[in-house]
Amino acid sequence: MLKPFLLATALIFASMPADAAQLKLLVGGAMSEPFREVGADFQKKTGHTLSFTIDTTGALQNKLRAGEKADLILVSAPGMEALQKEKRIVEGTRVDLGRAVIGVSVRAGTPAPDISSVDAFKKALLSARSVSYVDPKAGGTSGTYIAGLLQHLGIADEVNKKVVFRNQGSAVAAAVAKGEAEIGITFTSEMMPNKGAKVIGLLPEAIQSATVYAAAIPVGADNAEAASAFLQEFKSSAAEAAIRKAGLEPIAH
Repeated sequence: MLKPFLLATALIFASMPADAAQLKLLVGGAMSEPFREVGADFQKKTGHTLSFTIDTTGALQNKLRAGEKADLILVSAPGMEALQKEKRIVEGTRVDLGRAVIGVSVRAGTPAPDISSVDAFKKALLSARSVSYVDPKAGGTSGTYIAGLLQHLGIADEVNKKVVFRNQGSAVAAAVAKGEAEIGITFTSEMMPNKGAKVIGLLPEAIQSATVYAAAIPVGADNAEAASAFLQEFKSSAAEAAIRKAGLEPIAH
């Protein structure tokens, strides 16, 4: 006679579809929230399970280059283009899903500085006690852009003396929420889930950099068919709503 635990386990597996797959997803932080939301519905509907690795575009690219297996990868468009040139992506599987914009946050409940113009943004950064953004060395799309922007604005040396570097946008938001940084700069979709960090606005239009995020099936994926079915879910109105809720702009297909 089966013990209760073994019986429960047997019943769980018996209720799962015979062709249920375990999908491994490599997901850029800017789109992690809609991927989790759409993924939860997909799992309920199909019986497939999803395993998420959330990281920067550069880190995820390097995982594929190092031979790590995955069923789906989502990175910035430039990062995806590099993987396509390297023949690491199954031809014809790329889908552009959302557009991310860079915003500024402060700790919830604290005064918001003026960032309505380029000059105001510069003044806010120079006046702040500390600033956080993603370390460019971590391969983050927003961090690489911000580092170049500070150089362009002529304030890199002064601002970088007080930078609190983090390896992901979600960690930038956490630094702001904990009071470790007065101002955080990264994709709004990475800051919005953290209620301790308040997004006070976007970078002024003249210095904004919207980034398209694209998903595709890597060469050698074990569950390419199930991964393709998951990508199809992003054509739904529910997926579009999830992308908008995360502070991203859906891309029509």
